[in-house]
Amino acid sequence: MPRTPSRRTVLRGLTVTGATVIGFDTAARSWAATAPESGADLARVPRLDGTLVTDDASLTAAADDYGHIVHRRPAAVLRPGSVRDVVTMLRFCNDQRLPVAPRGQGHSPFGQAQAQGGLVVETASLADIGPVDTSGRTVTVGAGAKWSAVARATLAHGLTPPVFTDYLELSVGGTLSVGGLGGQAHRVGAQVDNVTELRVVTGAGELVRCSPTRRADLFHAVLAGLGQCAVIVEATLRLVPAPQTVRRYQLTYGDLETFLDDQRVLVREGRFDYVEGQVHADAAGAFGVHVLEAVAYGPPVGPAPDDTALLRGLRHDPASTQIVDQPYYDFLDRLAPLIAAMKEAGIWTFAHPWLNLMLPGGSAAALGAQVLGGLTPAEAGPGAVVLFYPLLRDRLTAPLLRTSDDDVSYLFDVLSAAPADDTAAVDRLLAFNRSAYDAAAAAGGTHYPVGSIPLTPADWRAHFGSAWAALASAKCTYDPRGILVPGQGVFG
Repeated sequence: MPRTPSRRTVLRGLTVTGATVIGFDTAARSWAATAPESGADLARVPRLDGTLVTDDASLTAAADDYGHIVHRRPAAVLRPGSVRDVVTMLRFCNDQRLPVAPRGQGHSPFGQAQAQGGLVVETASLADIGPVDTSGRTVTVGAGAKWSAVARATLAHGLTPPVFTDYLELSVGGTLSVGGLGGQAHRVGAQVDNVTELRVVTGAGELVRCSPTRRADLFHAVLAGLGQCAVIVEATLRLVPAPQTVRRYQLTYGDLETFLDDQRVLVREGRFDYVEGQVHADAAGAFGVHVLEAVAYGPPVGPAPDDTALLRGLRHDPASTQIVDQPYYDFLDRLAPLIAAMKEAGIWTFAHPWLNLMLPGGSAAALGAQVLGGLTPAEAGPGAVVLFYPLLRDRLTAPLLRTSDDDVSYLFDVLSAAPADDTAAVDRLLAFNRSAYDAAAAAGGTHYPVGSIPLTPADWRAHFGSAWAALASAKCTYDPRGILVPGQGVFG
């Protein structure tokens, strides 16, 4: 999906806040709009199709994210006009040993996509969606494309990516860098398990096309690799036939163990296409209401849902059962009204010290009860959400997407919120997250790396376990100067 830039675009690419950028002052470690004093070392800025900006508003925005907790200010922000810009600037930053971080929708909660004193690459402009290959059932999209746009484009042909995160307004490159989990993952794997090919730019500035059969070491180091070896610029996604409508079931349980046991039954038997669950506050102000959400896809993907067969043997409260039919895309985008309400209420701008754990199936109930027993809904903050997603280990094939060794693991999310200026509350929640992570790790679990847990390089090595050696080797090969995505803290 190449673009041919105009001469005006090329010239604009060399402009910073109205002044022509002539280079990078290696002594002052800053971009230079005027010639430095005699004797200073100036690295000339290459031509760009997009824009390189250093204005205060752009740098301040790039030093923030959805978490509003960590603030690392870059030296510049690249808004690429082409993939070539990403190649050019990564080569430049590699030569100058400048840290680089790609940023999609800025939804990281803990500074993961920030680069102190370096370059942030905003991928939103790399959002092309190529023609849908209806025979091969694939589509090639830019890393900055939102999943909502991908879904709409493919549904026009009766096809869909097989798995979505619950929030659709995330970038393809962003979720593929961490894994991309949703309620469909127990059947079809994560988003990273449904990629057939990638185009990436390595830390050394090499543009590479990789797949399971071509530069496979790089392919597997990028998917769920937290941006440590390369920046995704394009992905080819697998597609499957899409249903026209779905039937959603919400089933209420009085205790956590029964709730999780029934989730386990459903994913092992494959009764539903989507399974997750939430835990809400009860009348006593504790996390005591458990709601299992299960979704069956209708024609042309499957038969009309049979309520009796689908719910047989489950131990929910039948009096509280809710069943609703809705169009498939409306189901995918079901969070849109909630997000709009959060923005209207100002909660979107709160700090979001999120906890995201992978719990072993055998101890999930005990661990979940321990964590939720140490936190009240009031302490979790306004708009806080608690989620459980049951996952089958054999469906998750990407080496760097880590789970427990049990055949069923649970993604357990406590999505807390606090006023950004209430540092005491934020610090308490971060300490809570670390304690919960330690308990999960001691029981054979780990974390899903989209949250706010203070981690050390030793923690990361333990997290990746048997996959660590391959990741470290790929890091040395493809990002030998270690410039990529320092905000994750994987290698120190």
